[in-house]
Amino acid sequence: MDIEIYTNLAYIVAAALFIFGLKMLGSPATARRGNAFSSMAMLIAVIAGLIGSQAVSYEVIIVGILVGALIGTLSARLVAMTSMPELVALFNGSGGASSLLVGWATLYYSEGEVVPTFTAATIVLAILIGGLTFTGSLIAYGKLSERINSAALVFSGQRVLNSALLLAIVACAFLFCMEPSATSVYLYALLGLALLLGVMAVIPIGGADMPVVISLLNSYSGIAACAAGFAVGNNILIVAGALVGASGIILTNIMCKAMNRSLANVLFSGFGAAKTAKAVEGEVKPISVEDAYYILEAASNVCFVPGYGMAVAQAQHVVKELGKILEANGCEVSYAIHPVAGRMPGHMNVLLAEADVPYEQLVEMDDINPRIENVDVAIVIGANDVVNPSARQDPDSPIYGMPIINVDQARTVFVLKRSMASGFSGVDNPLFFGDNTRMLFGDAKESISGVIGEFG
Repeated sequence: MDIEIYTNLAYIVAAALFIFGLKMLGSPATARRGNAFSSMAMLIAVIAGLIGSQAVSYEVIIVGILVGALIGTLSARLVAMTSMPELVALFNGSGGASSLLVGWATLYYSEGEVVPTFTAATIVLAILIGGLTFTGSLIAYGKLSERINSAALVFSGQRVLNSALLLAIVACAFLFCMEPSATSVYLYALLGLALLLGVMAVIPIGGADMPVVISLLNSYSGIAACAAGFAVGNNILIVAGALVGASGIILTNIMCKAMNRSLANVLFSGFGAAKTAKAVEGEVKPISVEDAYYILEAASNVCFVPGYGMAVAQAQHVVKELGKILEANGCEVSYAIHPVAGRMPGHMNVLLAEADVPYEQLVEMDDINPRIENVDVAIVIGANDVVNPSARQDPDSPIYGMPIINVDQARTVFVLKRSMASGFSGVDNPLFFGDNTRMLFGDAKESISGVIGEFG
C-alpha cells in the first residue's frame, strides 16, 4: 500500500481523536481524557505528516519529539498555576509564529515555480494572522504578568492609525498576490505591518478583558494554522486549525456574554478609559480567624467564591480541606464559578480540579445567583471584579452591566484579601464596606489554615 494512503488514514484517525478530545474538554469530569486524546491526535498527525512528506529522516523526527516533550514537561512542572494565563498566552503566540513561518517557508521553497493565486492568498493569511497573533500574545503576556501596564492604553488618533494599518495590509496583500515571490518587498511590508497590528490591537484592551483576549488569540492561532494548512496542502493541519479556530470563537462569545459586552466593545472601547466609577466610602469591618470559625461552625450553607487571589496564595487545597470539614459538620458546600474569574477562561476550574474538588459542587454563576440569598456564608477568596456590586448599581462604573455573582445578597460575606487594593480592572469594590461583609485580611492560605485549626 502506498505511503500516502497510510498517511491519509493516520490523518483520519487524528481528526477523529481531535474531535472526541475537544468534546471531552467541555466537561471537567472528562477534560483530562480529552486532553490525552488531543495530545495523541497531535502526535499521530505530526509523525504521519513528517513521514508522508519524505523530506526528513527518522532521526530528525525522534529528536523533534524528544525536544518538544522536554519543553512541554518542563512547562507543565515548573510553571506555577498563577502563571498559567501567561503560559497560555505564550502558547498562542508560539502557534501564531509557527503558522507564519510555515507560510513563509512554503513561499521560499516554491521560489522559481509559479505560485497559484489561491496559494498566495493562503500564505498571506498565514503570515498576517500568525504575525498578529504572535505580537498580540506577547503584549497579552506582558499585561498578564504585569511586566507592562495592564491598563488600557488609548491615545488620540489610535483608531485612525489602526484603520490606516488595515488599509496598508490590504494593499500589500493585493500587490503581493499579483506577483508572489519570496523576495517581494510587499511580503516584508506585510510581515512588518502584521506584527505592528498585533501590538496595536491588544494595547488598548485592559486587564479585566484579558480572558476574552486569551480566547480570541487562541482562535486566531487556529485560523492561522488552518491557512497554513491550505498553503502547504496538509489536510490534518486544516482540520486541526479549523477546530481550534471555531472553538476559540465560541469560547470568546461565551466570555463576552459573561461580561455583557460585545466583541467589538472589548476590542475597540479601551476598557475603563472612558468611565470613572464613583468613589467608594464606608467602614470596613475586619474579622479574626476565631470569629470566622464561630460563624462557620454554625452555618448550614457555605459557598466559596474563588478568584485570582486564590491562585496567588495557592489556597485551593486548604479550601477543599475546609469544605470537607464543613460537610462533616452537616453543612452544604458549593463553589460558585464566574466564567471570567481569574485571568484566563476556566482558570478557577483548573485550580479546583487540581485540588480534587468534586465536580458536582462547582456551580455556575447563573445557577448560584437565584439561591444566593439562602447562603449563610459566602467566602470570597481573592475575587474582586466578578463580585463587585457596582456592576449592578453604578452606571458610571467601567464594569457596569457585567453579570456578577451576587454575594452581597448572602446572609454573611467573608472577603479574604491581603489589602483593600482594587481588582485587576482597577475598580473599587463597595462589597468590602457592606453591612453583612467581614474582611479577613492576610494570605488566604494562612487564613483558611487558621480556620481549619480552630475546628481542631
